[in-house]
Amino acid sequence: MDGMATVLTLAELTPAAAEVFLAAAACVILLVDTFLPEKRRGWTFLLSIAALAGAAWVTSLIAVPERSVALYGHFVADPMGTVLKLFAYGAAAVALLYSRDYMARRSLLRGEYFVLALFAVLGIQVIVSAGSLLTLYMGIEIMSLSLYAMVAFDRENGIAAEAAMKYFVLGAIASGTLLYGISILYGVTGTIRLDELGAAVQGPDASSIGLLLALAFIVVGVAFKFGAVPFHMWVPDVYHGSPTAVTLFIGSAPKIASFALAMRVLAEGLGGAVDAWQDMLIVLAVLSMAIGNVVAIAQTNIKRMLAYSTISHVGFILLGVLAGNAVGYRAAMFYTLTYVILATGAFGVVLLMSRKGFEAEWLDDYKGLNQKSPWFAFVMLLLMFGMAGVPPTVGFWAKVQVISAVLNVGFTWLAALAVLLSVIGAYYYLRIVKLMYFDEASGREALDAGGGFRFVLSLNGLAVLALGLFPGLLISLCGYVLP
Repeated sequence: MDGMATVLTLAELTPAAAEVFLAAAACVILLVDTFLPEKRRGWTFLLSIAALAGAAWVTSLIAVPERSVALYGHFVADPMGTVLKLFAYGAAAVALLYSRDYMARRSLLRGEYFVLALFAVLGIQVIVSAGSLLTLYMGIEIMSLSLYAMVAFDRENGIAAEAAMKYFVLGAIASGTLLYGISILYGVTGTIRLDELGAAVQGPDASSIGLLLALAFIVVGVAFKFGAVPFHMWVPDVYHGSPTAVTLFIGSAPKIASFALAMRVLAEGLGGAVDAWQDMLIVLAVLSMAIGNVVAIAQTNIKRMLAYSTISHVGFILLGVLAGNAVGYRAAMFYTLTYVILATGAFGVVLLMSRKGFEAEWLDDYKGLNQKSPWFAFVMLLLMFGMAGVPPTVGFWAKVQVISAVLNVGFTWLAALAVLLSVIGAYYYLRIVKLMYFDEASGREALDAGGGFRFVLSLNGLAVLALGLFPGLLISLCGYVLP
């Protein structure tokens, strides 16, 4: 810090204006909600959506065409960060919109839910723009602590409390592991800034014992946040035990943070040690794709099925990252954004099917959906086809991108294995389609959802088809931010 100003200037704070805005907005919303009567709880929802829209506007306003650093190197502003933040705002807003009626019907529509969601998004912002390992850790804790509380939000549900406790304990262990790796890395390199790490971890230093030890602990932390095997044990229990609205939130926007964490730490900070962490990611990717797809086949609960589906998709994202070049990173980013769109829509349909006193958690609950609502059966079909990688959905192009990336670096066997496991995984997605279209409905209850919910969910499903027919739009965007 010698020679640096000790007082932050407006110019230094400007790149973090979106983070400052969202943090202030969350605090104001918490204060306003305290004075709102129960019947006016909808205002908290509207203010939360407005806060996310405002953060998106501020982010767009201060967007930069090239990478720059601020706050003494602890904050990074670049095109990738801008795009990831905008997608995170959008995913969070859609998740809150889908959640509103579900939470209201269960007397869970309280202001704390929306405030926790905003602070989780704040943590995602910090991770996405982290310029140092300290900032990354701070962002992870802001996001994780918010998610722990959201999982246990239904205080009268013992299953939710158990899931939250398991998530908290395992998350604390993973955070400690990551912090221990960061401390070793600091001892080896003498810096926690990612740009300085990138310069220090080069040549012979990239294979030192101390660096490899630090790298092992850091990869464990990254793998846990992704939910990669063998650090996946929290995913099915948390997805199953949480209220479905919370499961939707956890399964969408935080995946953007996981990708950003991998990019900032591995690609930028430890890019010189790619040969070391590439081998680790190969093991994680293969195990995640294999166990995620195989175990999902045995599930009869759709939330647990989608949890193991998430684990398998994480394996595909890691395929892009382990390629260790710009092509692979672009493929991983494309896959991540695609998965967020698909997961948001899939859990949206689960919320659509749910009503007061009934959780549409079991696969049999989707029997004959085409007879109840042909349109939303079609939307679910698009989402399942997208997750299975069936053309012409965007999920097909996502898988093509990551498989092409590993082929380009010579991992032919890995690409072939990914194709094989994709075919195996298609079974449990197509099983949902079979239940909707070829089985008799157990009842004729009307779908209980508002017009706004139905409209946004319809757009969500159509986006899967539109981006599949015109994939160049999203591919070009990823290519622009990761040249």
